[in-house]
Parts: sequence; C-alpha cells; structure tokens
Amino acid sequence: MASTSICIYGAGALGGAIAVKLASRLGDSAIVSVVARGTHLRAIRSEGLSLHEAGADKPINVKITATDDPTTLPKQDLVITGLKGHQLGPAAEGMAALLKDDTRVVMVLNGIPWWYFHRDTQSGHAELQFDELDPDGKLWRLIGPERVIGCVALQGAEVINPGEIRLSNNGRFALGEPSGEMSGDLETIAGLFAKAGLNVSTTPRIRDEIWSKLTGNAAFNPLSALTRALMTDIMANPALFDMVGKIMREVRAVGTALGARFSITIEERLEQSRHIGAVRTSMLQDLLAGKALEIVPLVGMVVALGRTANVPTPVSEVVLALASQLDKENQRG
Repeated sequence: MASTSICIYGAGALGGAIAVKLASRLGDSAIVSVVARGTHLRAIRSEGLSLHEAGADKPINVKITATDDPTTLPKQDLVITGLKGHQLGPAAEGMAALLKDDTRVVMVLNGIPWWYFHRDTQSGHAELQFDELDPDGKLWRLIGPERVIGCVALQGAEVINPGEIRLSNNGRFALGEPSGEMSGDLETIAGLFAKAGLNVSTTPRIRDEIWSKLTGNAAFNPLSALTRALMTDIMANPALFDMVGKIMREVRAVGTALGARFSITIEERLEQSRHIGAVRTSMLQDLLAGKALEIVPLVGMVVALGRTANVPTPVSEVVLALASQLDKENQRG
C-alpha cells in the first residue's frame, strides 16, 4: 500500500505538535513534511522537531522534511494547516501548490473560519463570505471550501524554543465536514489522528464545536493580550471575571441566532475556566513575540455576525476596538 503524504502547513505550536505525533507514530504508512519559516525552520532542519507532551519525562524528537517553499514538495494526499486565520490568505498560493484533485485540507482554526457558511444548513446564510476572513476570496477560489475538513483543537501548545514545542494538557480534536456528512474521508482522517495518538472525535455539527471554543477564546484571548495576564490572573480579578462572563453571553447569543447548540451553561463554562491553570493564551504569546494578533476570527467576527443576526454585542465591540489598536501599536513598535 502506498504511503499517505501529509504536509503540515505552519508547524508552529499546534501544527508542529501534530506533525511530531504523526511522524513518530505512523511510521512507513505516512510521509510527513512541514512548512515552517525563520529560526524555527532552521532548528527543525538541524536538530529535528521536538515535542514535550504534558506529564512526559522526555520529549519526542523527529527528523522531518521541512521547507519554507511548498513548491519544493510533491503534491499531497492531506494538508493540515497550523496557521492562524489571519495568516491563511497570504499562504493561499503556497497551499494550492500542494493540492491534487482529491486532496483534503484539515483547517485547524480558532474562531470563525473563512469556510463557515459553506453548505451550512443551520443559519440561513449558506455560502455567505466575509472579506475580513478571506480577502478577495483567495482561499475560496484557490483552496475551495469543498476540500475542507473543519477541526477544533482543545489543546494548549507553545513554542518554547525554535524547534521545540510544549503541550500544556492532553487535549482533544473534533473533526467535521462543513456539510455535516459523516464521509469516508472524515473517518479516514480521524483514523490517522487516532493512530498518531491524538484524542479525536468526529461530529456532524462541527459549528457547535466552533462556537463552544469561541465562547472562551473571544473573551480570554483579547483580555489576556490587553492586560498581559495569565488565565489564573484573569479569573482571580473580579472585574475581569465579570467581563469574561459578559463576552461569553454575547458570543452565545450570536451563535444561538445562527443555529448553534451549546451543551453547558455560561456558569458551568466559567467554572471550567477556573481550572485551566496559569496558561498564556495564544494571543498573549503572539503579542509578546511581536506578531500580528488573531483578532478578526476571534473578536471581529463575533461583532460582524452579531450585526448579521441582529444581536447586540456592546462589550465585544469595545474589546475589538481596544485589541485592534493594541495590535497596530505592537506592530508599529
């Protein structure tokens, strides 16, 4: 049987962790490569890619094909993106170079993804596109929403040194077709994830998973960036705790108006958040590293979709204005 070719496009914290798991567990049944850049790429090429799993005594290290030029790689059976939403547009041509007619693309994304309304039967807005998520429709045109397998990752990860990644928990991954179909491709990809030791499930309602995670991300990510606070600090501050609850309620109201279902109450979600620990959110990590912030998918789309659904989002609007200016000043500095 021919090996499955898998490229992780964007081998940062989460993408790199997935790459290590796949490369170390799938053996000869898969040929795994990564697209990375800068010092991280140089470290992967010279020392390999290392992963510190939560609670493990020593890291897993894999030697893996790594490049910053995807055109040097053969066309792939499967592409898994490790990029954030605002990084996808500039990478569209590079990803397109890896695609065969039947290549599927697993989009591991926080917030509202560019393909969200493709074959959506829940919201009444099927095939609606937002330029904020996909400038000039590049992703829709070059990748195509029909290739996408949606993925929501509940997995904390951080690049602690170039070529070295640490996981903060033993997380899980939810996979789903935008159409809700439980397709053969979906089951095959879930099988690869499971064989690699990833805790994976499949769902006919991937948008519910998107909104469930966004309930926390839309609050904690921008507030952590604005205050430089860890999750424990946010939860311990009464004013910030109150603001988190208000944002969560706005997110839930917008999601519900668009057909999402939520399995727990806001109070239960807040209680869960108390036990996450002293974690730096991905947005705080990016801020401290001087990188552009993932504001539009996490906060901007809550506001934009609130307007689409006629749901007010006053607290999110304030947070959006503050976080957007913070991002500009951080990039300028």
